[in-house]
Amino acid sequence: MIMKSITKTLITASVLFIVAMKSSAQTSASKDKPVAGKEQHIAIENFPKNMVINHLNGWGGMTIAINELPAGTDLSPLLEGLKNNSCQVPHWGYILKGSMRLKYDDGKEVMLKAGDVFYMAPGHKGSVIDDLKLLDFSPEKEMKELINHIEKKIAGSKQ
Repeated sequence: MIMKSITKTLITASVLFIVAMKSSAQTSASKDKPVAGKEQHIAIENFPKNMVINHLNGWGGMTIAINELPAGTDLSPLLEGLKNNSCQVPHWGYILKGSMRLKYDDGKEVMLKAGDVFYMAPGHKGSVIDDLKLLDFSPEKEMKELINHIEKKIAGSKQ
């Protein structure tokens, strides 16, 4: 049963990555060009854990992120100052653990929980309901801009 679940998760992550790569050509004008035949992989346990948003760039024009957030985390304050005070970056991913509530600019609310594969359209904000671990792929250029914004918000709150 565990192997079936792991296999399903790996297949899901692979499909998400392929979809995200295809979409990045349409949504991102990244200057980083993938090298033909270049293999990229990393074990989840070796993924960076020392960043504001734990991520790696250069995955075929995409950023991959794996993050853990405690229950009660509200991401809205970090998005203040962006269009509609919302994240404007699309994300494709998988909820590894926990749950979160998304609120879209159009008023729609969505609950994501462990085992869900998702696409988050631009114009969203979220709050963590149960301790969360998620993996997501996002267009690199837009994600760099978002991370810069969030880092500035955090640096400003420490002053």
